[in-house]
Amino acid sequence: MRQLDFEKLDAWKRSCRLSCDVYKQMDSCKNFGFKDQLTRSALSIASNIAEGEERETANESARFLYIAKGSAGEAITQIYIGIEAGFIDKQIGLALIKEAKEISAMLGALIKRRKGSVREPSPEYK
Repeated sequence: MRQLDFEKLDAWKRSCRLSCDVYKQMDSCKNFGFKDQLTRSALSIASNIAEGEERETANESARFLYIAKGSAGEAITQIYIGIEAGFIDKQIGLALIKEAKEISAMLGALIKRRKGSVREPSPEYK
């Protein structure tokens, strides 16, 4: 069976592992709203990488990589909140944050490769 392009990406592999780690950490969490939100944002990173890489153009791929990068920021924020609220052990949470930040940087590099820059240029008004 042939390997799909996204399966070759380290960012995808690491984001899948991050999602699994988040699920494992949240397994005993009784705050189901928080648990659901965090697991969804972590799952969204790998899912959007895969969806984007299965698209036809570099612009479409970059669009989904931007979404994945946004989901990484969302997960990082929620992990910080989870640490402060006592839902996540501080050391484990900081390790998850470190990994999510590294994945976010990898996504930025992929976006740059697809688009030539990470941020969209500002429109010029005449």
